[in-house]
Amino acid sequence: MSQAVQVSQLQSYERSLLRSRLSLTRSDRPRVFSLGGREWDLFDEVFAPVYSPSTSVALDLLGLNDLDAGRRSGSFLEIGCGTGVIAVTAALAGCERVVAADISPAAVENAAVNADRHGVTRQVRAVHSDLFSGLREQERFDTIFWSSNYVMGPASYEYKTVHERAYVDTGYQAHRRFVEQAVHWTAPGGRVLLHFSDRGDLPALYDIADACGRELVTVAGRRVREGEYGEDMVEHMLIEIRPLAA
Repeated sequence: MSQAVQVSQLQSYERSLLRSRLSLTRSDRPRVFSLGGREWDLFDEVFAPVYSPSTSVALDLLGLNDLDAGRRSGSFLEIGCGTGVIAVTAALAGCERVVAADISPAAVENAAVNADRHGVTRQVRAVHSDLFSGLREQERFDTIFWSSNYVMGPASYEYKTVHERAYVDTGYQAHRRFVEQAVHWTAPGGRVLLHFSDRGDLPALYDIADACGRELVTVAGRRVREGEYGEDMVEHMLIEIRPLAA
């Protein structure tokens, strides 16, 4: 198979939508799963980390799988929290204030249950939010993180379920809003971090950053074998979004 064909398949939004549908209906879909040495509840209609390496990779990219990396501190906002694995792990690592935000009401409830499961309900608040819409007006964060739905779909596509939003971003509308708005929610010295991969359209992301007056800096990366039979090699990257210097 040629490299061009491989890239086309990796970035196919139809393929990603199919993965979304199948992950909801698989007979082996668990109610509880293991990740990062811990057990987690999985609700219906919520993105299942067991069928994609992205959540585990995100933990690695953020250094949250490395207990020897030192305790964390400060505040942490996760956009698109899903089951809440990353938000809860950030709290367990020492972040004093964590907000787990998701556009899916089921995911918000799922994240809250997992915060309770691991004893961090005092640190973690789960909120229903379309990116930043559900946050308190004066909230600011030391770290803002989004493991994005990096596969681009046509701007004209209409989502059939909220679950599809975890897999595909139509016209990169959500990415544009995140790149433009996220820096306004950081505390002084805070960072905006985006988990992206070459399943997405990196040139389009850079075009968006240019249009929004933002700089993209890749701060970590990992190459992972993906697919039902491990047939795809996918490059994951942690990108910091910074305002361009005046």
